[in-house]
Amino acid sequence: MDHAADAQRTDLMTLTRFVLNEQSKHPEARGDLTILLSHIVLGCKFVCAAVNKAGLAKLIGLAGDTNIQGEEQKKLDVLSNEVFIKALCSSGRANVLVSEENETEIYVETSRRGRYCVVFDPLDGSSNIDCGVSIGTIFGIYMLKDGKAGVVSDVLRPGKEMVAAGYCLYGSSCMLVLSIGNGVHGFTLDPALGEFILTHPVMRVPRKGKIYSVNEGNAKHWDEPTKKYVEIAKFPTGGSVPKSLRYIGSMVADVHRTLLYGGIFMYPADKKSPNGKLRLLYEVFPMAYLVEQAGGQAFTGKERALDVVPKKIHERSPIFLGSFEDVEEIKTLYHASGLL
Repeated sequence: MDHAADAQRTDLMTLTRFVLNEQSKHPEARGDLTILLSHIVLGCKFVCAAVNKAGLAKLIGLAGDTNIQGEEQKKLDVLSNEVFIKALCSSGRANVLVSEENETEIYVETSRRGRYCVVFDPLDGSSNIDCGVSIGTIFGIYMLKDGKAGVVSDVLRPGKEMVAAGYCLYGSSCMLVLSIGNGVHGFTLDPALGEFILTHPVMRVPRKGKIYSVNEGNAKHWDEPTKKYVEIAKFPTGGSVPKSLRYIGSMVADVHRTLLYGGIFMYPADKKSPNGKLRLLYEVFPMAYLVEQAGGQAFTGKERALDVVPKKIHERSPIFLGSFEDVEEIKTLYHASGLL
């Protein structure tokens, strides 16, 4: 028995320990965010277990209903949504919740209300459930303004006002990527310990990447700057190497790869979806927050993504995010086109 290895294994930086360490840097902190995050982590573990046994438990397939977006709900969508709503309500630290699966915002009962608002997509990429492609949970957290009761306007705020954001990727391993405003850190679930372990400290998106990620099936509907960018990516001049196309169709998986390897993830507005397709509050904002914290950029085709002020909870938005220089190139094309 390797006692030295076992001793080393006891000094792991777990997600709980990491968040507590960050909390200790702020003497005024009451631990509310720490408690809220621990309930989100519990929800992620539950959903991870459900995803892993979905086929055996007959959790794949359609649940026979549609969500507010008009998309057919999968059984795992419904389960995941219930799990996160219950986890957040039971934390005693949440106040207003917005889920992709619910038509209206959810207010935690008065006796259990806290001072945070949570926006989340309980199971992003659910159209990929049945074929085993990586899917995930996305979340963002706002703090209530002092002395205010929770109302919908508390979540209709720019993404730059979030105090934390993250996603949990359910794939070959379960990985939770989190920022609480001090950089981006990745934690991998150790199934034997049941704990998320810090495996990717201080994640930084490369300044320039070799990958572009976009659904080219929509190419005929794109505006000119997007068409031009993809054309340059495929047929660069001056002896440059073409970029590689990688597109999974699950935002969590595509953004995760972009964070690790660099490049650009794009879901532009087009003639078919003039306002974009991805939801601003619980898809665009959390991912833009993470990418900026990791040294990248996020742009809507008109402005910095985190500066947009949402008008409704299920508002959609175009998005270009990833490596700083790659996003700068698409911004230059928009400026040159006169569309800005």
